[in-house]
Amino acid sequence: MKARGADPAPPRIMVLCCPQLCGPDAGPRAARWFERVITTVTGFCPNVEVTEPGVCAFGARGPARYFGGEAVLAGQLITAVAELGVASRVGVADGMFAARLAARQAQPGSPALVIPAGETVRFLAAQPVTVLADQDLAGLLKRLGLGTLGDFAALPASDVASRFGAAGETAHRLARGLDARPLAVKRPASDLSVAREFDPPELLAEPVVFAAKALAEQLHEGLAARGLTCVRVQVRATWADGRENSRLWRHDGLLTAAGVADRVRWQLDGWRPDPGENDPGENDPGENDPGENEHADGGIAALRLAPDLLVRATGHQLALWGESVISDRVARAAMRVQAMLGHEAVLRPVPGGGRNVSEQVSHVPFGEKREPRLALGPPWPGRIMGAAPGVVYPLPREAEVTDEAGQLVTVSGRCVLSAAPARLVVEREPPRLVTGWAGPWPLSERWWDPAAARRRARFQLITDDGRAWLAVVRDGRWLIEAGYW
Repeated sequence: MKARGADPAPPRIMVLCCPQLCGPDAGPRAARWFERVITTVTGFCPNVEVTEPGVCAFGARGPARYFGGEAVLAGQLITAVAELGVASRVGVADGMFAARLAARQAQPGSPALVIPAGETVRFLAAQPVTVLADQDLAGLLKRLGLGTLGDFAALPASDVASRFGAAGETAHRLARGLDARPLAVKRPASDLSVAREFDPPELLAEPVVFAAKALAEQLHEGLAARGLTCVRVQVRATWADGRENSRLWRHDGLLTAAGVADRVRWQLDGWRPDPGENDPGENDPGENDPGENEHADGGIAALRLAPDLLVRATGHQLALWGESVISDRVARAAMRVQAMLGHEAVLRPVPGGGRNVSEQVSHVPFGEKREPRLALGPPWPGRIMGAAPGVVYPLPREAEVTDEAGQLVTVSGRCVLSAAPARLVVEREPPRLVTGWAGPWPLSERWWDPAAARRRARFQLITDDGRAWLAVVRDGRWLIEAGYW
């Protein structure tokens, strides 16, 4: 007999992943191709959840019995999707987290990885902690000597909760092969959906997404008044010609208003017609593509959001200075500004890679999960190490660096200084004494392309007013690129 309060056995989940269509930045063309994939998958199981662009999941027990086993079902699913011209991988395991890992680790030569029932915990135990979504937590676990999920799962749950908080407790459940939270979900007993009608029907996607943000806030407020929160939502759109299309969207955590709006955007991308596309791997249509921003058949007449699975709202423990409340308030304010001024009106910085400080931050619209322009992971030889500057000028500022005799300091082709820097003048600011300096650090970029080649020498200068500067010598000119304050 199962002890009272014990976690029930996790369900068998099948996850299908299309690597070439994955990620929120895959683009509208990839979203339209994934809509075809979803239509194919629903032929095997009608109750399909979309977790993110390019990834969907469904309960495997019933369909597997009908088709003759999980391996057979996975093989038929991969074959059916391949007929669309899309490569896919399938993972099957006890629970969503393990099934997604299995799909990710399936090899092209054997695109289905089925973890036998009861073996999921052993499969997870060998996985590195870096597979966790919370990379800050994963880094902390590695520093503590917990390199695998098995090491982490061996810790007592009470100790994990007291040491790592709610995020650590959720990750600990995943490492033990359980769902992110206890399965206390239920379907709503009454109609808690929210809807918005568009008169005239809306042809553009952005106004519908803005409306979805407002609807999602209204939905969350209604659920919060009942002590509930949503982990899965149904998005249903109705066109002016009477057509309807709906999708179930799940999130690893609780669905925020911004998260719901993201899913509405991805879903609308999948419904935009583009009869000219033949290859899911092609680049996204350009700005002038008629299918990029408009909906056929008169546009969207109505949008409805319906909570599909609910859990009891347990609240959130505030950080020391109340950061979670401030973040939520900022998110609501940002979405309101976007609704008034446009999607590109509110940008957020995303750290990335690059050798120059001006390249290491990309600005993306608030609410979008877009990768930086240059990847952070690969090494960047020639990058200035140490703390990042607090101020990066959009355009470098003209400067002069002179020696004790008042002569301009020059740098030879072999990076030899004519004299030690003594004074710094930045545009219209008064001269400052240089109390410390480091460099030069040479940087030669694109030497193989005469039109784009750049050769520079960089310095860090400290002046008597306590400020530190990142300076560069290029073509005999001194420029200030950034400041450390």
